[in-house]
Amino acid sequence: MAQNSREKYVSPLSTRYASDEMQFVFSDTFKFRTWRRLWISLAKAEQALGLPITDEQIAQMEAHRDDVNFEVAEAREKEVRHDVMSHVYAFGQQCPLAEPIIHLGATSCYVGDNTDVIVLREASRIVMKKATQVLANLKDFALRYKSMPALAYTHLQPAQLTTVGKRATLWMYELSMDVEELAHRMDSLLLLGSKGTTGTQASFMELFGGDESKIREMEARIAKDMGFSGVVPVSGQTYSRKVDAYFLAVLSGIAQSAYKFANDLRLLQSFEEMEEPFESKQIGSSAMPYKRNPMRSERICALARYVTVDSLNPALTASTQWFERTLDDSANKRISVAEAFLATDAILNLYINITQGLVVYDRVVERRVMEKLPFMATENVMMQAVKRGGDRQQLHEKLRVHSHAAAYRVKAGDGVNDLVDRMAGDPAFGLTKEEILNELKPSLYIGRCPSQVEEFVAQVIDPLLKKYHTEDVTATLHV
Repeated sequence: MAQNSREKYVSPLSTRYASDEMQFVFSDTFKFRTWRRLWISLAKAEQALGLPITDEQIAQMEAHRDDVNFEVAEAREKEVRHDVMSHVYAFGQQCPLAEPIIHLGATSCYVGDNTDVIVLREASRIVMKKATQVLANLKDFALRYKSMPALAYTHLQPAQLTTVGKRATLWMYELSMDVEELAHRMDSLLLLGSKGTTGTQASFMELFGGDESKIREMEARIAKDMGFSGVVPVSGQTYSRKVDAYFLAVLSGIAQSAYKFANDLRLLQSFEEMEEPFESKQIGSSAMPYKRNPMRSERICALARYVTVDSLNPALTASTQWFERTLDDSANKRISVAEAFLATDAILNLYINITQGLVVYDRVVERRVMEKLPFMATENVMMQAVKRGGDRQQLHEKLRVHSHAAAYRVKAGDGVNDLVDRMAGDPAFGLTKEEILNELKPSLYIGRCPSQVEEFVAQVIDPLLKKYHTEDVTATLHV
């Protein structure tokens, strides 16, 4: 009995998470159209270098470049159990004049691996576009809140003050490093070229009568045709699987950076200081109607863990390749590489969506600052008291006793922070309550935060966006 789509496993990366544009890059349509582009490019290069290939043959191939006859290829593969030869056959059925020269001199990896390299490039372009959009969103956010004091934490305990905008630069800096690393990998990416069965190009030596210059020229022409600066200098049958490992390491880095942001936001939402977008009809809990759960941030974290672990797959694959080629890479590679990009795409869609609608609750941020500021101001109070003749060591001990007593009252008593009153009532300090309160201005405790935000944006983010951010993106979430 034939199963319908609801009776089979369907990847949630397709139905719930990844964008249509990223899914298209990993689709059969993109793959097999690219195979045909590569066959056409090979034929053109071979013709230009003297092989007996006619304009009519190439024209016939060009005419059927995009209308892949999938049914013919699929039926043929059931017979011969070879995907490349099945598509050679299907292409030949549409191009009978060209049928004798399709795939001339090439091995399967000519179309398979070169297409995989092209897929890496196109998928990375989408990742770059979306990662830089996140940075553009966070740039605006950081500048808007560059001077708003907020509690800063070490060990998840209130430490000193920062600003809401300065904290955003920490998220931005990590993602900017990922963007630069991705740009490096994209700039370094080379086509496999046409290396033959074991990388020796022996078949092309035969075709070109031993003229090595023509083989080099053939590869240069194909690389230019496909938009690459060149081909790898040496290989076995395949391009080095370390290339996949390099790219997935970058995706893992993006996932780590996104996880850091999303985890911080989940904590801030529990503090009620900030919140991810929450739609008017969104339901936070089936049991608790009042809940406003950070489900987008939680989804980022879930997907980020997957990408980080998935990045181990190509690393292990690269390390276990045998001599000039083996085939235990194939099944793993087609899953791990595709899913890493699809999941990273989903992460960035969420990251864009959240950063386009981040909510800051100013009064909550201020209230929480003022609850802790008396403790953080003790050093300034101590300095003022020393200027009036106090003993620094004795004052430090008194402040230790007063602050712990006040903290205990906050946590175990009536919740009132009476530290200011305790300091004002202790003659050792020689300060009035008003004088102490003058030290409780949050702006006195944010250091260089506003300047740091402005400098970071001007020196790091603006040049990066100018170089890599080519278009604005609005992320649409499936669910």
